[in-house]
Amino acid sequence: MPHSPDEKKRVLARVRRVRGQIDALERALEIGSECGPVLQQIAAVRGAINGLMAGILESHLREEFLHLTKDASETDSSINEVVSLVRSYFR
Repeated sequence: MPHSPDEKKRVLARVRRVRGQIDALERALEIGSECGPVLQQIAAVRGAINGLMAGILESHLREEFLHLTKDASETDSSINEVVSLVRSYFR
């Protein structure tokens, strides 16, 4: 969970955007929109959720592991590699 005020603000803004996407998807389903646009909205929601999850995971990794070694740059590099790997998985 993001702990800094700026991080928390960014995460909450992202959640609100996802909520807006979900609301738009619900409206599209209620009015019987074509499958193509509905599938695009679902893909956008999935991407937004994956981005949210990756961001929170990155925050968690940095918070948990940066303090474990004396060489912060080495740890930061390792965390960047893991975050990059996880983000590529979510795409």
